[in-house]
Amino acid sequence: MAETSSLNIPTVDLADLASGDASRLERAAMALREAFGVFGLVYIKNHGVDTQALHRYYDAFAAFIARSPEAKKPYGRAELWYQRGWTPPNTEVAVAGNGQPDFKECYFVAPYPNDEVAAMEFPELYPENVWPSDAPPYFQDGIMTLGRSLHDAGLKLLRGSAVALGLPEDTFTQLCERAPHITRALQYLPLTPAQVNTDIVWGEEHTDFNLLTLLPGGRFLDPEGKPAPSPDDKSGLYLRTRATPDDPNGIKVRGTAPAGCIVAQVGQQLEILTGGTFLATPHVITAPGVSGWQRQSAAHFIHVHTSAVLFPMEKFRTPSAIRSYAPPVLAGTYDIKTLVDIGLAPPSALDKLGYRHYDRLNRQRAGE
Repeated sequence: MAETSSLNIPTVDLADLASGDASRLERAAMALREAFGVFGLVYIKNHGVDTQALHRYYDAFAAFIARSPEAKKPYGRAELWYQRGWTPPNTEVAVAGNGQPDFKECYFVAPYPNDEVAAMEFPELYPENVWPSDAPPYFQDGIMTLGRSLHDAGLKLLRGSAVALGLPEDTFTQLCERAPHITRALQYLPLTPAQVNTDIVWGEEHTDFNLLTLLPGGRFLDPEGKPAPSPDDKSGLYLRTRATPDDPNGIKVRGTAPAGCIVAQVGQQLEILTGGTFLATPHVITAPGVSGWQRQSAAHFIHVHTSAVLFPMEKFRTPSAIRSYAPPVLAGTYDIKTLVDIGLAPPSALDKLGYRHYDRLNRQRAGE
Protein backbone atom coordinates (compact mmCIF):
# COMPACT_ATOMS: atom_id res chain seq x y z
CA MET A 1 0.00 0.00 0.00
CA ALA A 2 1.32 3.43 -0.93
CA GLU A 3 2.22 5.78 1.93
CA THR A 4 1.86 9.53 2.30
CA SER A 5 2.72 12.09 4.98
CA SER A 6 0.38 12.93 7.83
CA LEU A 7 0.95 16.57 6.91
CA ASN A 8 -1.58 16.07 4.11
CA ILE A 9 -4.39 15.67 6.65
CA PRO A 10 -6.26 18.97 7.11
CA THR A 11 -6.49 20.82 10.40
CA VAL A 12 -9.70 22.54 11.55
CA ASP A 13 -9.64 25.40 14.02
CA LEU A 14 -12.71 25.29 16.25
CA ALA A 15 -12.34 29.05 16.64
CA ASP A 16 -13.11 29.36 12.92
CA LEU A 17 -16.34 27.40 13.38
CA ALA A 18 -17.39 29.71 16.23
CA SER A 19 -16.26 32.95 14.57
CA GLY A 20 -19.38 33.82 12.58
CA ASP A 21 -17.03 35.01 9.85
CA ALA A 22 -18.13 33.64 6.46
CA SER A 23 -14.61 33.24 5.07
CA ARG A 24 -13.33 31.46 8.19
CA LEU A 25 -16.38 29.18 8.24
CA GLU A 26 -15.89 28.24 4.59
CA ARG A 27 -12.21 27.54 5.22
CA ALA A 28 -13.15 25.14 8.01
CA ALA A 29 -15.92 23.58 5.91
CA MET A 30 -13.54 22.91 3.01
CA ALA A 31 -11.05 21.31 5.40
CA LEU A 32 -13.76 19.09 6.90
CA ARG A 33 -15.06 17.94 3.51
CA GLU A 34 -11.54 16.89 2.48
CA ALA A 35 -10.53 15.47 5.85
CA PHE A 36 -13.64 13.37 6.44
CA GLY A 37 -14.21 12.57 2.77
CA VAL A 38 -10.70 11.35 1.94
CA PHE A 39 -8.97 10.50 5.22
CA GLY A 40 -11.91 9.97 7.58
CA LEU A 41 -9.82 11.92 10.08
CA VAL A 42 -9.09 15.55 10.94
CA TYR A 43 -6.77 17.40 13.30
CA ILE A 44 -8.39 19.94 15.66
CA LYS A 45 -6.86 23.04 17.21
CA ASN A 46 -8.33 25.28 19.91
CA HIS A 47 -10.15 22.19 21.20
CA GLY A 48 -10.25 23.07 24.91
CA VAL A 49 -8.66 19.83 26.19
CA ASP A 50 -6.26 20.47 29.09
CA THR A 51 -3.04 18.58 28.28
CA GLN A 52 -1.67 18.97 31.79
CA ALA A 53 -4.83 17.43 33.27
CA LEU A 54 -4.69 14.64 30.68
CA HIS A 55 -1.22 13.57 31.79
CA ARG A 56 -2.23 13.82 35.43
CA TYR A 57 -5.05 11.40 34.61
CA TYR A 58 -2.64 9.07 32.80
CA ASP A 59 -0.60 8.89 36.03
CA ALA A 60 -3.72 7.79 37.93
CA PHE A 61 -4.66 5.29 35.22
CA ALA A 62 -1.14 3.81 35.26
CA ALA A 63 -1.43 3.31 39.02
CA PHE A 64 -4.67 1.36 38.52
CA ILE A 65 -3.32 -0.75 35.66
CA ALA A 66 -0.27 -1.66 37.76
CA ARG A 67 -2.51 -3.55 40.18
CA SER A 68 -2.73 -7.32 40.00
CA PRO A 69 -5.33 -8.98 37.77
CA GLU A 70 -7.05 -10.27 40.91
CA ALA A 71 -7.38 -6.72 42.28
CA LYS A 72 -8.83 -5.45 38.98
CA LYS A 73 -11.11 -8.43 38.35
CA PRO A 74 -14.16 -7.06 40.28
CA TYR A 75 -14.25 -4.13 37.84
CA GLY A 76 -14.17 -6.33 34.72
CA ARG A 77 -17.91 -6.52 34.12
CA ALA A 78 -18.60 -9.03 31.37
CA GLU A 79 -22.33 -8.95 32.20
CA LEU A 80 -22.27 -5.26 31.18
CA TRP A 81 -20.49 -6.22 27.94
CA TYR A 82 -17.49 -4.29 29.32
CA GLN A 83 -19.27 -0.99 28.60
CA ARG A 84 -18.27 0.20 32.06
CA GLY A 85 -15.22 -0.54 34.17
CA TRP A 86 -12.12 -2.56 33.34
CA THR A 87 -11.59 -4.52 30.13
CA PRO A 88 -8.98 -7.28 30.65
CA PRO A 89 -6.24 -7.94 28.08
CA ASN A 90 -7.04 -10.17 25.11
CA THR A 91 -10.76 -9.40 25.24
CA GLU A 92 -11.58 -7.21 22.24
CA VAL A 93 -11.04 -8.38 18.65
CA ALA A 94 -11.21 -6.21 15.51
CA VAL A 95 -14.00 -7.33 13.17
CA ALA A 96 -11.80 -7.13 10.07
CA GLY A 97 -8.61 -8.24 11.84
CA ASN A 98 -6.89 -11.60 11.71
CA GLY A 99 -8.34 -12.82 14.99
CA GLN A 100 -5.57 -11.53 17.25
CA PRO A 101 -7.06 -9.89 20.36
CA ASP A 102 -5.83 -6.36 20.96
CA PHE A 103 -2.85 -6.08 23.31
CA LYS A 104 -4.48 -3.60 25.66
CA GLU A 105 -6.32 -3.02 28.92
CA CYS A 106 -9.08 -0.42 29.08
CA TYR A 107 -11.40 1.42 31.43
CA PHE A 108 -14.83 2.60 30.24
CA VAL A 109 -16.97 5.34 31.78
CA ALA A 110 -19.96 7.43 30.72
CA PRO A 111 -19.14 11.11 31.28
CA TYR A 112 -22.82 12.15 31.43
CA PRO A 113 -25.90 10.80 33.24
CA ASN A 114 -27.85 8.04 31.52
CA ASP A 115 -31.12 8.38 29.64
CA GLU A 116 -33.32 6.53 32.13
CA VAL A 117 -35.87 5.34 29.55
CA ALA A 118 -33.17 4.15 27.14
CA ALA A 119 -31.47 2.37 30.05
CA MET A 120 -34.58 0.22 30.48
CA GLU A 121 -34.62 -0.58 26.77
CA PHE A 122 -30.87 -1.23 26.44
CA PRO A 123 -29.55 -1.88 29.96
CA GLU A 124 -26.10 -3.07 28.85
CA LEU A 125 -25.58 0.08 26.75
CA TYR A 126 -26.57 2.48 29.54
CA PRO A 127 -25.26 0.97 32.79
CA GLU A 128 -24.13 3.07 35.71
CA ASN A 129 -20.42 3.79 36.03
CA VAL A 130 -18.23 1.32 37.90
CA TRP A 131 -15.59 2.85 40.17
CA PRO A 132 -12.90 1.23 42.32
CA SER A 133 -13.62 1.96 45.96
CA ASP A 134 -9.92 2.69 46.47
CA ALA A 135 -9.26 4.42 43.16
CA PRO A 136 -5.98 6.33 42.77
CA PRO A 137 -6.27 10.11 43.24
CA TYR A 138 -7.76 11.88 40.20
CA PHE A 139 -8.82 8.57 38.63
CA GLN A 140 -12.53 9.42 38.60
CA ASP A 141 -12.39 13.20 38.23
CA GLY A 142 -9.71 12.97 35.57
CA ILE A 143 -11.52 10.72 33.13
CA MET A 144 -14.86 12.47 33.66
CA THR A 145 -13.28 15.88 32.98
CA LEU A 146 -11.47 14.51 29.94
CA GLY A 147 -14.62 12.91 28.54
CA ARG A 148 -16.67 16.08 28.86
CA SER A 149 -14.04 18.32 27.26
CA LEU A 150 -13.64 15.89 24.34
CA HIS A 151 -17.41 15.65 23.98
CA ASP A 152 -17.74 19.42 23.81
CA ALA A 153 -15.09 19.61 21.10
CA GLY A 154 -16.83 16.81 19.21
CA LEU A 155 -20.21 18.57 19.28
CA LYS A 156 -18.62 21.71 17.83
CA LEU A 157 -17.06 19.63 15.09
CA LEU A 158 -20.35 17.85 14.34
CA ARG A 159 -22.11 21.19 13.98
CA GLY A 160 -19.38 22.32 11.61
CA SER A 161 -19.63 19.04 9.70
CA ALA A 162 -23.36 19.54 9.17
CA VAL A 163 -22.79 23.03 7.80
CA ALA A 164 -19.99 21.73 5.56
CA LEU A 165 -22.49 19.29 4.03
CA GLY A 166 -25.18 21.92 3.53
CA LEU A 167 -27.34 20.59 6.37
CA PRO A 168 -28.92 22.42 9.32
CA GLU A 169 -26.29 22.97 12.00
CA ASP A 170 -27.98 20.69 14.56
CA THR A 171 -28.50 17.75 12.18
CA PHE A 172 -26.00 15.45 13.89
CA THR A 173 -25.98 16.88 17.40
CA GLN A 174 -29.72 16.41 17.87
CA LEU A 175 -29.30 12.72 17.01
CA CYS A 176 -26.81 12.20 19.80
CA GLU A 177 -28.55 13.91 22.71
CA ARG A 178 -28.45 11.61 25.77
CA ALA A 179 -26.92 8.81 23.69
CA PRO A 180 -24.63 6.11 25.16
CA HIS A 181 -21.42 8.14 24.84
CA ILE A 182 -18.33 6.49 26.31
CA THR A 183 -14.89 7.68 27.36
CA ARG A 184 -12.21 5.03 27.32
CA ALA A 185 -8.71 4.96 28.77
CA LEU A 186 -6.36 2.50 27.09
CA GLN A 187 -3.02 0.99 28.05
CA TYR A 188 -1.24 -0.91 25.28
CA LEU A 189 0.82 -3.69 26.80
CA PRO A 190 4.53 -4.47 26.43
CA LEU A 191 5.55 -7.03 23.84
CA THR A 192 8.12 -9.71 24.58
CA PRO A 193 11.38 -9.93 22.61
CA ALA A 194 9.84 -12.79 20.61
CA GLN A 195 6.79 -10.67 19.68
CA VAL A 196 8.47 -7.50 18.44
CA ASN A 197 9.14 -7.02 14.74
CA THR A 198 6.50 -9.62 13.86
CA ASP A 199 3.00 -9.12 12.50
CA ILE A 200 1.70 -8.51 16.05
CA VAL A 201 0.22 -5.03 16.53
CA TRP A 202 -1.22 -3.24 19.55
CA GLY A 203 -4.61 -2.72 17.88
CA GLU A 204 -5.71 -4.49 14.69
CA GLU A 205 -6.96 -2.48 11.72
CA HIS A 206 -10.62 -1.59 12.22
CA THR A 207 -13.23 1.13 11.90
CA ASP A 208 -15.05 2.57 14.92
CA PHE A 209 -18.79 1.83 14.98
CA ASN A 210 -19.95 5.07 16.63
CA LEU A 211 -20.62 8.53 15.17
CA LEU A 212 -17.38 10.39 15.95
CA THR A 213 -14.24 9.48 17.90
CA LEU A 214 -12.07 12.07 19.67
CA LEU A 215 -8.43 11.21 20.50
CA PRO A 216 -6.54 13.57 22.83
CA GLY A 217 -3.09 12.04 22.29
CA GLY A 218 -1.14 9.55 24.35
CA ARG A 219 2.27 8.88 25.80
CA PHE A 220 4.81 6.05 25.93
CA LEU A 221 6.03 4.35 29.09
CA ASP A 222 9.53 2.88 29.13
CA PRO A 223 10.29 -0.59 30.55
CA GLU A 224 10.44 0.96 34.04
CA GLY A 225 6.97 2.44 33.59
CA LYS A 226 8.14 6.04 33.27
CA PRO A 227 6.81 8.47 30.62
CA ALA A 228 9.33 8.77 27.80
CA PRO A 229 9.56 9.72 24.11
CA SER A 230 8.77 7.02 21.56
CA PRO A 231 11.58 4.44 21.44
CA ASP A 232 11.54 4.35 17.63
CA ASP A 233 9.52 5.48 14.63
CA LYS A 234 7.59 2.22 14.13
CA SER A 235 4.78 2.70 16.63
CA GLY A 236 1.73 4.86 16.10
CA LEU A 237 -1.68 5.42 14.58
CA TYR A 238 -1.88 4.64 10.86
CA LEU A 239 -4.99 5.10 8.75
CA ARG A 240 -6.06 3.95 5.30
CA THR A 241 -7.54 6.53 2.93
CA ARG A 242 -10.53 6.07 0.64
CA ALA A 243 -9.89 3.75 -2.32
CA THR A 244 -9.43 5.35 -5.75
CA PRO A 245 -8.80 3.90 -9.22
CA ASP A 246 -5.14 4.86 -8.84
CA ASP A 247 -4.90 3.49 -5.28
CA PRO A 248 -7.51 0.74 -4.95
CA ASN A 249 -6.08 -0.31 -1.57
CA GLY A 250 -6.06 3.26 -0.28
CA ILE A 251 -2.99 5.12 0.91
CA LYS A 252 -1.31 4.48 4.25
CA VAL A 253 -1.05 7.66 6.33
CA ARG A 254 0.48 8.12 9.75
CA GLY A 255 -1.97 10.00 11.94
CA THR A 256 0.47 12.09 13.96
CA ALA A 257 -1.29 15.27 15.05
CA PRO A 258 0.56 18.60 14.93
CA ALA A 259 1.62 20.03 18.28
CA GLY A 260 -1.33 21.27 20.29
CA CYS A 261 -3.92 19.41 18.20
CA ILE A 262 -6.16 16.45 18.90
CA VAL A 263 -7.63 13.98 16.41
CA ALA A 264 -11.22 13.28 15.36
CA GLN A 265 -12.20 10.20 13.37
CA VAL A 266 -15.37 9.37 11.44
CA GLY A 267 -17.26 6.36 12.79
CA GLN A 268 -19.52 3.94 10.94
CA GLN A 269 -22.68 5.72 12.12
CA LEU A 270 -21.58 8.99 10.49
CA GLU A 271 -20.60 7.13 7.32
CA ILE A 272 -24.04 5.53 7.12
CA LEU A 273 -25.94 8.77 7.77
CA THR A 274 -23.96 10.56 5.02
CA GLY A 275 -24.31 7.67 2.57
CA GLY A 276 -20.53 7.24 2.45
CA THR A 277 -19.80 10.93 1.77
CA PHE A 278 -17.83 10.88 5.01
CA LEU A 279 -15.89 7.66 5.43
CA ALA A 280 -15.25 5.65 8.62
CA THR A 281 -11.50 5.55 9.14
CA PRO A 282 -9.74 2.17 8.88
CA HIS A 283 -6.90 2.51 11.38
CA VAL A 284 -4.32 0.36 13.15
CA ILE A 285 -2.14 0.91 16.23
CA THR A 286 1.33 -0.48 15.58
CA ALA A 287 3.77 -1.48 18.32
CA PRO A 288 7.41 -0.40 18.64
CA GLY A 289 10.27 -2.58 17.46
CA VAL A 290 11.65 -2.91 20.99
CA SER A 291 10.26 -4.96 23.85
CA GLY A 292 9.02 -3.82 27.23
CA TRP A 293 7.41 -0.53 26.18
CA GLN A 294 3.81 0.45 26.83
CA ARG A 295 1.60 3.27 25.59
CA GLN A 296 -1.26 5.11 27.26
CA SER A 297 -4.02 6.80 25.31
CA ALA A 298 -7.68 7.75 25.57
CA ALA A 299 -10.69 8.04 23.30
CA HIS A 300 -14.15 9.52 23.55
CA PHE A 301 -16.87 7.90 21.45
CA ILE A 302 -19.87 10.03 20.51
CA HIS A 303 -22.87 7.88 19.53
CA VAL A 304 -26.27 8.55 18.04
CA HIS A 305 -29.11 7.76 20.40
CA THR A 306 -30.17 4.12 20.52
CA SER A 307 -33.67 5.10 19.29
CA ALA A 308 -32.30 6.76 16.12
CA VAL A 309 -32.51 4.95 12.77
CA LEU A 310 -29.25 4.42 10.91
CA PHE A 311 -29.79 4.93 7.19
CA PRO A 312 -28.52 7.54 4.71
CA MET A 313 -30.23 10.88 5.21
CA GLU A 314 -32.51 12.05 2.42
CA LYS A 315 -29.84 14.25 0.82
CA PHE A 316 -27.46 11.28 0.48
CA ARG A 317 -30.03 8.60 -0.39
CA THR A 318 -28.76 7.72 -3.87
CA PRO A 319 -29.41 4.26 -5.36
CA SER A 320 -25.80 3.36 -4.61
CA ALA A 321 -26.07 4.53 -0.99
CA ILE A 322 -29.31 2.62 -0.49
CA ARG A 323 -27.72 -0.57 -1.83
CA SER A 324 -24.67 -0.05 0.39
CA TYR A 325 -26.44 0.74 3.67
CA ALA A 326 -29.88 -0.89 3.51
CA PRO A 327 -31.83 -2.00 5.42
CA PRO A 328 -32.42 0.78 7.95
CA VAL A 329 -31.53 -0.37 11.45
CA LEU A 330 -32.16 0.96 14.94
CA ALA A 331 -28.91 2.32 16.39
CA GLY A 332 -29.34 0.30 19.59
CA THR A 333 -29.69 -2.89 17.55
CA TYR A 334 -26.64 -1.92 15.52
CA ASP A 335 -24.67 -1.38 18.74
CA ILE A 336 -25.57 -4.80 20.11
CA LYS A 337 -24.61 -6.57 16.88
CA THR A 338 -21.25 -4.78 16.75
CA LEU A 339 -20.41 -5.48 20.39
CA VAL A 340 -20.98 -9.17 19.67
CA ASP A 341 -18.80 -8.93 16.56
CA ILE A 342 -15.85 -7.48 18.51
CA GLY A 343 -16.14 -9.90 21.41
CA LEU A 344 -17.30 -7.56 24.16
CA ALA A 345 -20.87 -8.94 24.22
CA PRO A 346 -21.61 -12.69 24.11
CA PRO A 347 -23.31 -14.23 21.05
CA SER A 348 -26.39 -14.80 23.22
CA ALA A 349 -26.91 -11.01 23.23
CA LEU A 350 -28.32 -11.40 19.72
CA ASP A 351 -31.26 -13.22 21.25
CA LYS A 352 -32.47 -9.81 22.41
CA LEU A 353 -33.10 -8.81 18.79
CA GLY A 354 -36.17 -10.93 18.15
CA TYR A 355 -39.47 -11.95 19.65
CA ARG A 356 -38.75 -13.76 22.92
CA HIS A 357 -42.18 -15.22 23.73
CA TYR A 358 -42.50 -18.12 21.32
CA ASP A 359 -42.81 -20.52 24.21
CA ARG A 360 -45.85 -18.77 25.69
CA LEU A 361 -48.32 -20.88 23.67
CA ASN A 362 -46.67 -24.09 24.86
CA ARG A 363 -46.93 -22.91 28.44
CA GLN A 364 -50.60 -22.12 27.92
CA ARG A 365 -51.20 -25.54 26.40
CA ALA A 366 -49.52 -27.14 29.38
CA GLY A 367 -51.70 -25.12 31.72
CA GLU A 368 -48.74 -23.42 33.36
